[in-house]
Amino acid sequence: MLFPKGDPTIRNTMLLCASLAVSNTGAVLIMTVTALAGAYLARPEVMYSLPLIGTFSERALSTLALSMQFIGTMMAAPPAALLMARIGRRAGFSVGQLIGFGAAGLATYALFDQNFWLFVVAGFLIGFHNAFWQQFRFAVADTASPEFKPKAVSYVMIGPLVAGIFGPEIAKHTRDIFAPVLFAGAYISVAMLALMAVAVLQFIRIPTPPKRKKGDSTGRSFKQLAQDPKFVIAVLAGMVGYSSMSFMMTATPLAMIDCGHLFDDAAFVIQGHVIAMFAPSFFTGSLIARYSAPRIILVGAGLYLGSVVINMTGIDMIQFFSSLVLVGVGWNFMFVGGTTMLTEFATPEERAKVQGVNDLLVFGAVSIASFLSGALQQAYGWGTVALSITGPIIVAAACVIVLQGRINRAQPAE
Repeated sequence: MLFPKGDPTIRNTMLLCASLAVSNTGAVLIMTVTALAGAYLARPEVMYSLPLIGTFSERALSTLALSMQFIGTMMAAPPAALLMARIGRRAGFSVGQLIGFGAAGLATYALFDQNFWLFVVAGFLIGFHNAFWQQFRFAVADTASPEFKPKAVSYVMIGPLVAGIFGPEIAKHTRDIFAPVLFAGAYISVAMLALMAVAVLQFIRIPTPPKRKKGDSTGRSFKQLAQDPKFVIAVLAGMVGYSSMSFMMTATPLAMIDCGHLFDDAAFVIQGHVIAMFAPSFFTGSLIARYSAPRIILVGAGLYLGSVVINMTGIDMIQFFSSLVLVGVGWNFMFVGGTTMLTEFATPEERAKVQGVNDLLVFGAVSIASFLSGALQQAYGWGTVALSITGPIIVAAACVIVLQGRINRAQPAE
């Protein structure tokens, strides 16, 4: 029997894997086209002036819609986690996908209306949608045994391999479908993918947590959580790993176009990058089980530094491709490692709180990184962008080493 009676773990893993594949295809589509769509809508003749910053063209805000997307994810992460704790995973995930459907429709309208700021609002709402499906990786652990949790989290992350193959391909084939209005076809595709995900999600079976009564324990306080080295390592791995990946992925299409490469070349590089992000999930869980999550996180940090070295060697297609592939694998190791530590760290009564706070911090960092990458690319060029992740990665790696040492020293005393 494929799905043993009374044990929904395998079933949930497969369905959440499929749902994440569909959702991530939409996300890759958005990551591939949003910065370029923003540049398409931004009016170079329109100028803005801000204190301390000075005067700048609307063109400098090309990545603002993408940045607002991550701000939306950051803001919606705690409410999304708490809503699902109240109404259940299936209903909560379905709500998130319907938000994505509406947001993609708004982005499509903004492109036809040539309305840059409405497009930015649509990006913000897409971030709300993302906050819900980002919880897939936590949901799969809800019914998994402690022994299976690392592999379950890792297996769910295999789903987006489909996104790595099809997301950029859909971007290439829908870019001009409504010409002279560019990129509208991509957002219509995102809306359709959201409806597909809703259909798949109706088959997951994750029990709704029992409603808390007044006086029930809610676990450790935020102050206590922040003092636990395991929590700090998990959040730090997610924050630095995800923000560094977003920083590089956001700027790469813009940099490639600036360096004379074609849109199809940029889409191919993003395709290779996304496949590299999720292909390691076939074995990341096993590596974590064998070597520990902190060690895999450190390997991921080393891969990021390797990508910086490659970027310093030139701006040919091979440099862009191989560098972003290393960033993808590095992201997988840091993100899956951090997620695994988080699922093992949180008690059932702390789960929604811990997951919401984690995503708030992670996507807060990502929103800042995505905005800065576009601004740095416009102002200083690709070389500066490529070097900029070095400091955060080294600091994060040093913190993981110090904190894990503290954990190891404390264990004999327990």
